[in-house]
Amino acid sequence: MKNSRCVLRNLAVLAGMDCAATLGGKLFAALGVPETNIVVLYLFAVLLVARLTQGYQYGILASVTSLLTSAMTTKEKILTRQANERGEESRILYMLSSRLSDAADTEQVLGVALDSVSKLLQEDAGCVYLGGQGQPIALQQVGGQIIHRRVEDAGELRARFTDLRTEYLAGEEGFSYPICDQGRLMAVLTVAPKVSRQELADKSRLLHAVLENVAMALGRIEVTEARIRDRENMERERERANMLRAISHDLRTPLSGIMGSSEMLMDMTDKDDRRQPLLRGIYQDADWLREMVENILSLTRLQDGRLSVHKEPQDIEEIIGSAVTRLERSWPDREIQVETPEEFRLVPMDAGLIQQVLTNLLENALKHTTPGEEVRLCARYTGTDLEVTVQDEGEGITPQDLPHLFQLFYTSTCRSTDARRGMGLGLTICQTVVRAHGGTITARNRTDRQGAEFTFTLPLEEENHHVSGTDSCD
Repeated sequence: MKNSRCVLRNLAVLAGMDCAATLGGKLFAALGVPETNIVVLYLFAVLLVARLTQGYQYGILASVTSLLTSAMTTKEKILTRQANERGEESRILYMLSSRLSDAADTEQVLGVALDSVSKLLQEDAGCVYLGGQGQPIALQQVGGQIIHRRVEDAGELRARFTDLRTEYLAGEEGFSYPICDQGRLMAVLTVAPKVSRQELADKSRLLHAVLENVAMALGRIEVTEARIRDRENMERERERANMLRAISHDLRTPLSGIMGSSEMLMDMTDKDDRRQPLLRGIYQDADWLREMVENILSLTRLQDGRLSVHKEPQDIEEIIGSAVTRLERSWPDREIQVETPEEFRLVPMDAGLIQQVLTNLLENALKHTTPGEEVRLCARYTGTDLEVTVQDEGEGITPQDLPHLFQLFYTSTCRSTDARRGMGLGLTICQTVVRAHGGTITARNRTDRQGAEFTFTLPLEEENHHVSGTDSCD
């Protein structure tokens, strides 16, 4: 019985001392007393337990209890500090995101980035924007003021951060971090060299979070600016198309009158009259202008999506004949060699549009040849397609022109001295019309002799897909 009372008394002393030490530690911590004093308080409690109890086991138990209490307190402090740090990081990132979302252009985004990084590291920073289509933008923060500076070599700066294997590049200017969006280098942020590597390592996670937010904001600005440019370009294209359409419609009537009057005067004038060449020149120039007007109108219909294809079974020989007859009036001294298939077939096509394709290709060949050089048109069936080839013996196509022939408003860099300069519409319209029929069109230099060769194909209907009796263009 006596031993039981002794044990209870010793346990009461142990519990009382531990509680007193813990309460005292809490009080010291609240008063801001250094932790070393709190440790001494626990050591003093262990000594009192050893002094006031009987047996060394109670002193050991008091020591273990103090160690556990100290470990738990330390862990609590660490968790509290981490929670405070995460809360501070969340607050900083929230404020950063809010400011970045309000930024209207690239410079404002860079300004927010510099301000945030400078406050985070307590040092000045600089940033160079390398994305976009214009010149690089470089901003530097000096004493709280943001100034513009020159970029000496943007290409060299891009090369330094290509396939970068480290977190940053260290140099005389400081520590440079790449700002990337979906793997594309958009900007480079440089921190002053006064910042220690240890501080950069301690704040690495928050710094990278800031850079990621800045990269997303720069990407958003780029997308917005691209949309604005596209909208402006569409508006300019619409205005240009409307202007071209209006001018073309206004030109058609007087051109028709000029052509009719000049043709009538040629018929009324003797062939040996000295005015015949003048009248013929008037007719040819008016017809050239009329053809250009027709191409412009076709172009505006293409851009507006109003060029509809009405396919009907047609005889290709009849369409070729109409195109050649039309050109004979403008080029009376030129001859076009025509080869058509012996086999009669009806091909689904829009006769008016295909005639315009043939006219453009043949006129293009005539422009780039002299009267002594041959222009040849050959049509044949290949079993599944109708293939039409226009060949000439002109100067051919230069390697520089070949990839761009069908581009809108592209004109050849090599042409005959007597060739009229066009607007680069004819071949573009040809390609669009042929593709609308489900066919293809290609251009190349001839392999048998000097000159150019344009070939387009039109698909045949299913019932016409047979292979008997094909003609060649040899």
